[in-house]
Amino acid sequence: MSCLWTSVLILISAAVWSPCVADVGDFDPCLHFFYKSWPPKGLEGTPICQRYNNTYHFATLYSRPRRSPWFSGYLYTTPRGRRPKASWKYEPQLAYTGADGNMMPFLPGPVDQNVVESQAVELDYINSTFTRGHLNPSLHHETRNSRSATFTLTNVVPQKVGSNDGPWEYLEQTVNKTLAAYCLGEAYIVTGIIPYKSNEPWIKNHRVAVPEYMWSAYCCPNYNHSLPTELKDAFPTFAAIGRNDPNSSEEIVAIDQKAEKQFRGYDVRQMSLETLETWLKDRFTTVISVFYEQCVHQGNPSHVK
Repeated sequence: MSCLWTSVLILISAAVWSPCVADVGDFDPCLHFFYKSWPPKGLEGTPICQRYNNTYHFATLYSRPRRSPWFSGYLYTTPRGRRPKASWKYEPQLAYTGADGNMMPFLPGPVDQNVVESQAVELDYINSTFTRGHLNPSLHHETRNSRSATFTLTNVVPQKVGSNDGPWEYLEQTVNKTLAAYCLGEAYIVTGIIPYKSNEPWIKNHRVAVPEYMWSAYCCPNYNHSLPTELKDAFPTFAAIGRNDPNSSEEIVAIDQKAEKQFRGYDVRQMSLETLETWLKDRFTTVISVFYEQCVHQGNPSHVK
């Protein structure tokens, strides 16, 4: 069926998406998840417009060689209800060109070999000593569908439990409370990873690369300027880097020796967007720009460096 005829059918049926637009390899269908429709620049990977139940929910830049994402970008919405008990999913179009763009749940039994070769699967994380760490967390979404859509392994990296259940979870909760209370318009969030400089660890016989750090940043151009003192530097942008290895050096994030034992070495350092981009440039040896013009435009106060 030609794209012209498909387009006619779409107009007739008033569908909200087009099968002629790739959900993998092109951010065009989901640019609205980025500030000014401008995805982060400087990293190379496979763009995925994450579609679930025929609706786009967020965007991911995926690394096929690492079988894990570089980053996920999404719009924050105030969450409702409890975290859903969603099934883990995979991206069919990474396995088969032209496959249906909706992410699909893993079914009982053996996984198709094309899926196994193209991306991470559930067996990669079982008995690995790593949790499935969301880049785009369920906590930052309102609807059940949007929350369920975050449970795809293309949105997940191997994350130590001391980080996932400790300081990083606290960061996600803090961002949630801050944006819900003071962001008056749309809030754009990008969360990604920083790889090791060398001797990078992998799980399951070199199947999935483990990140050394995780990072997150948000952009809220329209916010309540009556901020408490402790949040004066949290708008319009905010950023943080979290440790995923308690044995890493303290150059980027220092260790709080007074932290509870199970969380020690998984600290999160809050910082300005400029500082985050400096560390990203240092590790990736190229300029990484997270938001268009750093989320600052005429009428916005400059954020503190």
